[in-house]
Amino acid sequence: MSDEIPRATGDSGRDLAAVVLGGTIDVPDFPKPGVVFKDLMPLFADGRAFHEVIDGIVAHYGPESFDVVAGVEARGFVVAAAIAYATGVGVVPVRKAGKLPRQALSASYELEYGEATLEVHEDAFIAGQRVLVVDDVLATGGTAGAALELVERAGGTVVGFTVLMELAFLKGRERLSPRTVHALLTV
Repeated sequence: MSDEIPRATGDSGRDLAAVVLGGTIDVPDFPKPGVVFKDLMPLFADGRAFHEVIDGIVAHYGPESFDVVAGVEARGFVVAAAIAYATGVGVVPVRKAGKLPRQALSASYELEYGEATLEVHEDAFIAGQRVLVVDDVLATGGTAGAALELVERAGGTVVGFTVLMELAFLKGRERLSPRTVHALLTV
């Protein structure tokens, strides 16, 4: 048996995966018993690490490959805003139900510990606008599937879906197939 810590893996290589892993704290029994919450706030608070993560996502897609970034509530907002700023494009929030002030489209879904609904403004995208969708963690794929559906229903064309961390044992990537998932860290 080895005392060596397993090397981090992800779709953008081991170095970027290690940055995400190093900025994550596991919080047991949150938001309910049996769930291990992946707290990414230390990653966001580390300027160097956060910069590497954003640059890695932009490098993966190329700064000219999307017209707008859609971020899924709530930690996806942080990542989406940074990518949008870095590339000079706009950002669109995909919100939890009841948070948007104008006419919105909605999609309900199941997640690993309950049910939820996401919404996006009906006029959030120009028809055919190329949209990069980002979120923090891919678990069962319910949130991601709902977000991708909403972007398309609102007229956007999804050109990519990125997460900082994928919980592979929950098989969200399989649920989203044939869509491609870009995960910086897979655990």
